[in-house]
Amino acid sequence: MPKLLFSKIRFHELKDLMPNMKRPRRHKKDVQGLTVQKLNNDVNPSNLSWETDHKVHLTLERLLRDKKYLAAFRSFLKSEFSEENVDFWLACEEFRSTACPDNLHWRAEEMYKRFIQPKACREVNVDHHIREKIKKSLDKPSHSCFDEAQKHVYLLMERDSCPRFLHSDAYLSLKRKSRTMWYI
Repeated sequence: MPKLLFSKIRFHELKDLMPNMKRPRRHKKDVQGLTVQKLNNDVNPSNLSWETDHKVHLTLERLLRDKKYLAAFRSFLKSEFSEENVDFWLACEEFRSTACPDNLHWRAEEMYKRFIQPKACREVNVDHHIREKIKKSLDKPSHSCFDEAQKHVYLLMERDSCPRFLHSDAYLSLKRKSRTMWYI
């Protein structure tokens, strides 16, 4: 290869000097166009709120499905005197998996007395209309009779308890511990 000064060589000449070398593809991008596009995406508040809600939803779903996170979340809720929410949500999941119709009736009665009935020992915060709808459905309970209440409690946990838990020391230490266990 002849000695050439880089200041005098042109790139197409350099390309010709090294024909066997693989070159990465380069795409020309307009830096200003990227900035404008990013600003336009940030301006739309509906996208931001959906993305934020979606991330929280996934995190709460993971908390409820993972045993160690669920145990930590339950103890956090217990310290805040609201563990009945997660207990009700789990009871609804178990109720939905009930196969026998006879068991369905007595389990629905038991759940109503434990979580929904006014002055229940572990009463969850649902509005009057949901409570009355569940009470009427107890005559012939179906797998979906607690769905509206479960969704209501889920949204309460998603918007209120879960964000506080994600900033708590209990969650942060559990997260840190799970990262170190992965490396060991």
